Amino acid sequence: HGAIGEGPLGWLQLGGDIVHLLAAGVWVGALGAMLLLVLRPQATIDREHLQLTHRVLDGFSVTGTIVVGLLVATGLLNLIVIVGWPGIAALPGSLYGQLLLAKLVLFIVMLGLAASNRFRLVPRFKVAMAADDEAGALSVLRQSLAVETGCVVAILLLVGWLGTLDPSGAM
Repeated sequence: HGAIGEGPLGWLQLGGDIVHLLAAGVWVGALGAMLLLVLRPQATIDREHLQLTHRVLDGFSVTGTIVVGLLVATGLLNLIVIVGWPGIAALPGSLYGQLLLAKLVLFIVMLGLAASNRFRLVPRFKVAMAADDEAGALSVLRQSLAVETGCVVAILLLVGWLGTLDPSGAM
């Protein structure tokens, strides 16, 4: 649906779609890198690796905030261009709308997990590292990132399915 519009609005929507895709790619790529760090076998984890893991997890916070802002802005733009204001109310009554709403719910779950990681789990991991007791904190981070990854996989499946449907059915 990236090229669904025509004229200036179509170009705006296409640009928004490109930015949306790039922002999502940054989030998914960062999530993959973080998973590689936290899922490293316990026997190969040393102090240096723990410090690197914390720096990466903590350092993504600014980038992550920008990515989320871009995803929300471009997602709203796509919604307005593809479905239109009148079509928003009809979303729950169509398969396209139900899948889109499922995607939004999964995105909100991801936002909640990302916020928990940023404001609770990563700081707790730092405190645990200082006390040489990072195993529990690392385990909770692993679980959170694994659930977030599961949400990404489900969102990608939904996006693939949405791409096969006519969004006009939502109007």
